Amino acid sequence: MSMGPVDIERALQLEFLTRYPGEAVRRLETLSTAEIAEIVMKHPVQAIIPVWERVSPDIGHSVLEALPKSVSAEILSHLDPSRGAALLAGLTEEQRAHYLSLLAGDVAAELRELLVYPSDRAGALMDPRVRLFRGDMTVKDILGRLKADRRPGRRGLFVVDADNRLLGWVDMQDIALAGRNERLSELAQPVIVTVEAMASQEEVVEKMEQYRMSDLAVVDAEGRLVGVVRHSALVVAEKEQASVGMQTMVGVSKDERALSPAFFAIRKRLPWLQINLLTAFLAASVVGLFEGTIAAYTALAVLLPVVAGQSGNTGAQALAVTMRGLALREIRVRHWPRILFKEANVGAWNGVAVAITTAAGVLVWSGSWGLCAVIAISMVLSMLIASVSGAAIPILLTVARQDPAQSSSIILTTVTDVAGFFSFLGIATLLSAWL
Repeated sequence: MSMGPVDIERALQLEFLTRYPGEAVRRLETLSTAEIAEIVMKHPVQAIIPVWERVSPDIGHSVLEALPKSVSAEILSHLDPSRGAALLAGLTEEQRAHYLSLLAGDVAAELRELLVYPSDRAGALMDPRVRLFRGDMTVKDILGRLKADRRPGRRGLFVVDADNRLLGWVDMQDIALAGRNERLSELAQPVIVTVEAMASQEEVVEKMEQYRMSDLAVVDAEGRLVGVVRHSALVVAEKEQASVGMQTMVGVSKDERALSPAFFAIRKRLPWLQINLLTAFLAASVVGLFEGTIAAYTALAVLLPVVAGQSGNTGAQALAVTMRGLALREIRVRHWPRILFKEANVGAWNGVAVAITTAAGVLVWSGSWGLCAVIAISMVLSMLIASVSGAAIPILLTVARQDPAQSSSIILTTVTDVAGFFSFLGIATLLSAWL
């Protein structure tokens, strides 16, 4: 079937949008909201998601409002959650609630979580209604966009690249004195300092005081501009924090402190100690399954802590990296396949390297090639399991809406002990004829 002129034009337009999303965004941002919405409606949403992930949030949410509700919901469902949150951040609470109500429950829940930051973090202090300006825009283009945004107090503009990563800063005075055809890239100055959205309030205060800044750029884990901390907002937050500090000086807190009452500390700690005791019995029961093997080959009892120790350290490393990623919002639950695949690779290769070293030491110590094979195989297997478990446990707890910081380490200790004991003693039992 032959294509008509309209179909050919639409196909070429889609080819441009999908192959050159950065350039497409620059072109689209020069159009009116209605014109952008008309172009979006012509193409499958999933095909032009790369364009949506680069568009300036202020333009993006204006276009969302101009689109049918079903299309807006589909866009927000397919966007990376961090970019979807950036689009919604500049809207009112009522508008956000409206769009979130259109989405599936799990997508809406993840976006709600991303839209709320702890009160002492840069994300909670920032103004997310930040406009993104490209380096190739002229002063004439900029003035046209600024007239549509009449918010007072603007001291300058942030310049970003095609992927919304921060490139520079332009003072409003320089714009006022520049020619109408001068480009932002010619006026931009380097940005001295930025903070990530999960940076502490203390870090924000320190940087703004150190560099004498009135506006501090806030970026996400990939360096994309997501907001600006204004000096006025920081002053208000500091006053509120001082007030809270005065109220908590008497030691009343939900969390244990160094001088909290002993009964309070016991009530907080004892349940976890009891749980830890149960997990220790579980690990001990695994050893009990192989009591005969240990009795026949006493060298296994000497080497058992080596395998368990390496397994525990490997799991703790993966756990720390994953929990940090979740806390700083560098990763989300939907990234689990990439995270587990990465940790499986890390655990396997580290296991091979450690196994070679361990086997060499065991050979010198015992002179038994069979014992070397047992500990080498078990070391690789247990470190692989530990690495994957260290990443999986906090993700699973997050899915279950539990605090991963509270119980991840206890669960991980159980998994690594059981994996280390079972793999070492199980392989020793299978290869007992060689020992």
